[in-house]
Amino acid sequence: MALSNTALRYYDSNVLRLPADKRKEYHEQVDRLVTELCKSLRNRTEVKITKVVKAGSFAKYTILRKTSVDPVDVDVVVYIADRDADHETLQSLNDTIYELLIKQYPTKSVEDFEIQRKAATVTFAGTGLSVDIVPVIEDPDRPGYGWQFDLQTGDPVETCAPGQIKFVRDRKDVDGDFRTLVRMAKKWRNHHSITKLKSFTIELIMAHVLDTQGTGGSIEQRFRNFLLYIAQSGLLDEISFPENTLPLGEFNDAVVILDPVSSQNNVASRLSEQERRDIVAAANEAWETASFASAENDNEVWKEIFGPRFKTED
Repeated sequence: MALSNTALRYYDSNVLRLPADKRKEYHEQVDRLVTELCKSLRNRTEVKITKVVKAGSFAKYTILRKTSVDPVDVDVVVYIADRDADHETLQSLNDTIYELLIKQYPTKSVEDFEIQRKAATVTFAGTGLSVDIVPVIEDPDRPGYGWQFDLQTGDPVETCAPGQIKFVRDRKDVDGDFRTLVRMAKKWRNHHSITKLKSFTIELIMAHVLDTQGTGGSIEQRFRNFLLYIAQSGLLDEISFPENTLPLGEFNDAVVILDPVSSQNNVASRLSEQERRDIVAAANEAWETASFASAENDNEVWKEIFGPRFKTED
C-alpha cells in the first residue's frame, strides 16, 4: 500500500522542514548582518550597493532543517551599481565584499562568526548558519536583474533572484505540496551524496514535472514520477518554462535547463556527461526502490532512499 499524503506531510513537517523557531532565529541573524552591512556602506566610496536581498532555498522555503548531512545556508544577494560586468571578476567582487565585512566587524562585536575570504561567506558559531554573500552587478534597466558570476567558469550570467523566488512561489500556489516534493528530492540527493545535482536544478526539474504532468496522484506517486522522469528522459530533453522569453539560448551542454527568468542562462551548464549519467542511474535505482517500498508498504525500504530518520508517525 502506498504512503498516504498525511504520512508524507508528517515526514515533511517533523523531519524535513526547517522549524518555525529556527527559521525565525536564522532570519534575525541574517537581518542583523544585512542591517549592519547596509549601515556601513552608506558613506563608502569604493562600492555602491543599492540593495541586499535574501535568496536561494531559504527564501524559497525549500530549505531542509540542519542535520549532519543537511547543511543550512542562506544566500544574500548584494546588488552593486556602477560596475561593468565585462571588467569585473568574481574574485574582485568577493575581495571587495570581504574587505567591507572586515571593516564592519573588526572584532566580531555583533556576533561570533567566521568570514571566509574566497567565497565571502559568514559562518555564525552559535547556530552553524552559513551566509553566502553573492555579489551581483545591477542591471539599471531591469529591476531585480543583474550579472552573477559562474563559480566554475567565472563568466557573468544575467539572472533575477526575486524572479526565481516568485517562480517557486507560483508553483506552490498551483500545487500546495510542491515544496514538500522538492524537500523530499533534496533529502534523497543528500542521503546519496549526489552533490552535483544542485538545489535550483531540483526545483526546476520538479517544476517541469508539475507543468507537464499536473497535480494528479498522491505525493508518493508524484515523487516517484520525478525520479522516473529523470530515469526515462536521461535529462537529455531541453527544459524550458512558460516564463522564458524568446529567443531561447542555444547550448551544447550535457544537460540543458533554462533559468525561467533568463533564457540565455543554462542552470545545469556545470554538469558533465558522466555526472548526467550518474544522476540518471541514481534516479533509476531510487525509483525501483521506491516502487518496491510502496508495493511492500515497508518504511525500512523507504529509509534506503531518505535515510534512517524517515518516519511517518510518532
